[in-house]
Amino acid sequence: MTIRASHRTGLLAAGLLAAFAALPAAAQPAPAQPAPARQRSDVETAARDVRDEVVQWRRHFHQHPELSNREVETAATIAGHLRGMGLAPRTGIGGHGVVAIIEGARPGPKVALRADIDALPVTERTGLPFASKVTTEFNGQETGVMHACGHDAHTGILLGVAQALVDMRDSLPGQVMLVFQPAEEGPPPGEEGGAKLMLEEGLFDGFKPDAMFGLHVFSTLNADTIGVRSGPLMAASDRFTIKVKGRQTHGSRPWGGIDPIVAAADLVSTAQTVVSRRADIAKQPAVVTFGVVRGGIRYNIIPDEVELTGTIRTFDDGMREKIFADLINVAEHVSAAHGATAEAQVPDQDGYPVTVNDPDLTARMRPSLEVVAPGKVVEPPLVTGAEDFSFYAREVPAMFFFVGATPPGQDPLAAPSNHSPEFLLDESALDLGLRAMLQVTLDYLHGEGA
Repeated sequence: MTIRASHRTGLLAAGLLAAFAALPAAAQPAPAQPAPARQRSDVETAARDVRDEVVQWRRHFHQHPELSNREVETAATIAGHLRGMGLAPRTGIGGHGVVAIIEGARPGPKVALRADIDALPVTERTGLPFASKVTTEFNGQETGVMHACGHDAHTGILLGVAQALVDMRDSLPGQVMLVFQPAEEGPPPGEEGGAKLMLEEGLFDGFKPDAMFGLHVFSTLNADTIGVRSGPLMAASDRFTIKVKGRQTHGSRPWGGIDPIVAAADLVSTAQTVVSRRADIAKQPAVVTFGVVRGGIRYNIIPDEVELTGTIRTFDDGMREKIFADLINVAEHVSAAHGATAEAQVPDQDGYPVTVNDPDLTARMRPSLEVVAPGKVVEPPLVTGAEDFSFYAREVPAMFFFVGATPPGQDPLAAPSNHSPEFLLDESALDLGLRAMLQVTLDYLHGEGA
């Protein structure tokens, strides 16, 4: 592939114009070709050669999805494509993670790019000709498996970026680490996985990126739109379990025991005050949701125990810790008021921290996104969904952005959401995501926006 113009040209031209602004008009150089047009030409040339392959790769992964920590064939396919590009991928990092490094011909910065590769236990209902027919067992139940969150798109896009960068390697400064990450949706109970495990197993040993980029296709945006936000973007996610213990008795004689169901019902209700009355939601929003209530076996038996499981979403570390303490306090004291006891595990496992976009990096690279989506780069509201890209962002300056998945002209708020069995990606998002990731990568490597 031939790259016709230096990706450094844009800001050099802008800098020269600023430097000569104070000189007499006759001393100023003639204006150069507008930098965004030149940058766009380079990226579009690079993207055009791999566009069809990206679609094919994405459709293959969509048709052959694998659950978190089970991405055996997915990882093998990715590694095979990377070897075909002349790269030497490392496999088995953090489970089925695949990592490769592209060496530019000239010195320059180090950049890491990430795509998640796992699917969800969802039975697909899209009617696509390449829809998933895969079934498996999950939590003791038979279920379909589907790329209902768009990780198939992320994987195809990053493979396309890899091919484009390999093709221009002779003119490329710096190094690019490609991270194909398993288990973003969370490892199965009792297992480890995801970004955290990849880092623990030495992902950045010997290669500490100067910056890291990731993207996510998102149903709440149209497929011609990019969303990016400086600072907190996606929430911290923490699971909790509370066991309310009473004393079993006959349903006709509640005074003969201690009713954990009534205590649990009061606990669920009172716990709503943790956010509505205890958290400073003028600072950042927060969510406490109970998703599972499990207790009892027969209509006329008051059971010994009720188990409650739920999730906490926050955007501030201090609020996160305070909500943990407040929920434990509510669980213990409300239960005690009913004569019951509570065992509160808040949280009951390691959660995902807040996904925070580095403000300086985001300010620097947003113009690159504007190049590929002029007038269509928006600042989305805070997203209470979570992402384990947040672990990388705690190690190095990072930027995570959204690429719309819903067809232009269709109301994105009415479209089937990510994780829905009807989640449907407009494939034009693949091209926009490919160009966006290429643009920010090349601009960073060439020092533009600094």
